[in-house]
Amino acid sequence: MSRRLADYDFEFPEELIASEPAEPRDSAKLMVVDAGTGRREQAVFSDLARWLKPGDCLVVNASKVLPCRLLGKKATGGRADVLLVKELEAGTWTALSSGLKPGTALVFGAEGEDSARAEVLSLNDDGEYVLRFDAPDLMAFLRRRGLAPLPPYISKRKKEFAGDRERYQTVYAEKEGSIAAPTAGLHFTPGLLENLERSGVRVAKLVLHVGRGTFRPIVADDVEAHEMLPEHYLLPAEEARKISSAAASGGRVVAVGTTSMRTIESLARRPEGFGPGEGWTDLFIRPGHEFKIARGLITNFHWPKSTPLLLASAFLGREKLLEAYQEAFRERFRLFSYGDAMLILK
Repeated sequence: MSRRLADYDFEFPEELIASEPAEPRDSAKLMVVDAGTGRREQAVFSDLARWLKPGDCLVVNASKVLPCRLLGKKATGGRADVLLVKELEAGTWTALSSGLKPGTALVFGAEGEDSARAEVLSLNDDGEYVLRFDAPDLMAFLRRRGLAPLPPYISKRKKEFAGDRERYQTVYAEKEGSIAAPTAGLHFTPGLLENLERSGVRVAKLVLHVGRGTFRPIVADDVEAHEMLPEHYLLPAEEARKISSAAASGGRVVAVGTTSMRTIESLARRPEGFGPGEGWTDLFIRPGHEFKIARGLITNFHWPKSTPLLLASAFLGREKLLEAYQEAFRERFRLFSYGDAMLILK
């Protein structure tokens, strides 16, 4: 077990960064890894049922992505590209952007009726701007005019188009609140989920609203010094029973994505043990973590030195994970949010 951030770094072919999703969704490549032996197989995501059996339980994150990226301009005429992060109170949000100063006036949308104005109040200690909007219903404005909050490495490679708002969203998304997609779930189609459930695989839904905590970079040389920002989760009682029943009957609990994994692990670490709950988690899963309930993980191929990469390293083992990544590079797997997937089973 290494605590050195440098040990989770690697080079990758930049041409493998996926700027467009696979179509159809479940046509993405799938690498299947046995956590015990390290044995790897290559398949297509639509083949997922080959590795799941009746009684297993997929745990998916049903959080819905907010169209929280706004393109506008400053009152002085310069361009303003803003990603809303967190609502502090009605009409006041923290946001990521650059080149803004307190007192700057911003306008988003078309001049006239369908527009929203904001004032930059301050820059906080977390490097986020605090913006106060004058829109009477900002959420309705976002649904009309907001863009999908695609990661910068995607948005700089492609033009925005209307389809991104649907495609950068899981097919089972229900509860609005994320500022980034739980990307491991982007590979599922309604048909694939129906086939899995018909074969006896349970599907349990939880919510973890993805915030900055999930993608904030690790900067400390010792990964133990990194602190996750808290993110809100919800696991209803009925969904918790599906997970507990699967585990009790010998089925495998398979977390779809690192956000689902962090949620069930947070709940399992409570004094009363695993069960339904709602709250905030800042659990940082890294090598050395003892997994309480999950025996499987579906995840994408992640950026080096990132918190999702460390979680996957904790579940599979750093050496085995990095060997799998090297194979993925050789076999031209597509990387990151719109990229291909990995299934790790214990």
